[in-house]
Amino acid sequence: MIALFRVFHVFHVFHVFHVFHVRAKLAAFFVAGLAVLSIASLVALAAAPVQADAEPSANRQAELNNLLTQDCGSCHGLTLAGGLGPSLQAHALAGKPTEYIAATILFGRPGTAMPPWRPFLSDTEAAWLANLLKQPAP
Repeated sequence: MIALFRVFHVFHVFHVFHVFHVRAKLAAFFVAGLAVLSIASLVALAAAPVQADAEPSANRQAELNNLLTQDCGSCHGLTLAGGLGPSLQAHALAGKPTEYIAATILFGRPGTAMPPWRPFLSDTEAAWLANLLKQPAP
């Protein structure tokens, strides 16, 4: 009877170790897979070009113009000549790529008062605003 118990005990210990080992491998594989997917997603987002040629609807363009005047203007000045934030007039943005301006709009400037507008704007809308800012005022 004791011999049977020892055999069962050895089998049980081996089984528990095996199950734990398999679960640990599966968990490590799962975590590694998530890490790879996360990195791949970030790389894809970073490499995705900003769609500068697509345009929001006319109604949304009016809303974006209002946002530019009221919200952006509250820090960058109502004429966008500068204030708490730097000037957003075309001559001040002349050397900056449209993609850079759109990224700044979407993700803000950490360590400054510039907030990210990503929760409120799409890539297309940010690109449209960036293109609008790069055009000289009429």
